Amino acid sequence: MVFRHYMPSLVPMVVAVVASLALSVTARAETTVFAAASLKTALDSAIQAYQSETGLKVTAAYGGSSILARQIQLGAPADLFLSASTDWMDVLEAGGMIARGTRKDLLGNSLVAVAPVLRAKPLELDDLPERLENGRLAMALVDAVPAGIYGKAALQTAGIWDAVEPQVAQSDNVRTALALVATGEAPYGIVYATDAKAEPRVEVVAAIPEASHPPIRYPVARLSTAQSVEADQLWMYLTGPEAAEHFAVQGFALLPD
Repeated sequence: MVFRHYMPSLVPMVVAVVASLALSVTARAETTVFAAASLKTALDSAIQAYQSETGLKVTAAYGGSSILARQIQLGAPADLFLSASTDWMDVLEAGGMIARGTRKDLLGNSLVAVAPVLRAKPLELDDLPERLENGRLAMALVDAVPAGIYGKAALQTAGIWDAVEPQVAQSDNVRTALALVATGEAPYGIVYATDAKAEPRVEVVAAIPEASHPPIRYPVARLSTAQSVEADQLWMYLTGPEAAEHFAVQGFALLPD
């Protein structure tokens, strides 16, 4: 009698548990990638092709590598991290947040100076302080975001950082800095070559020597909290030849294994 008395009350509980498990399985089938903002055009293209081929859903969150790494440290639900900086990947690896054996230096890039296409004239980097006049130089955060760190190093090597520093307009990621130039709010910017390729409203006015800054490397890794088959499958795709085609089209250098 006692058993029969409590039996109806167990039904809603069982239904709730089954529903929760179903939602868990559904959620697991969706994989989340945290990626440097400069990867957006190429990675969106690769993800679209991957979803069409596999039927699996992928969500990409873009931003400055430093901001994304901090969010991961705070428990953000990411499965993979694609950084524009080996330093930020080092931070996560030191904290035990990277799955062992999944870290790989995937891509390379270069820096350029850009200007709005209607005002673009070739530029010698040494002439940048004079060309700026009263305008702003758009850059990603120079002490936190990789594109800004590389750009600052290059301008220091050129001996013009002190002259331009007061006019630097810093953004939380390189695509925001690119937008400042594209919309004409800043007459010049320092961005990745791949960013310039993705934005028709800007033109490259100067190539920045690779020897003037640390090598630009994009490492990828699966996070240690991501245990799903889907996360492993996406990691294999992004490090394989099919995704490489999408990165190459946008001008990224493909690094050897």
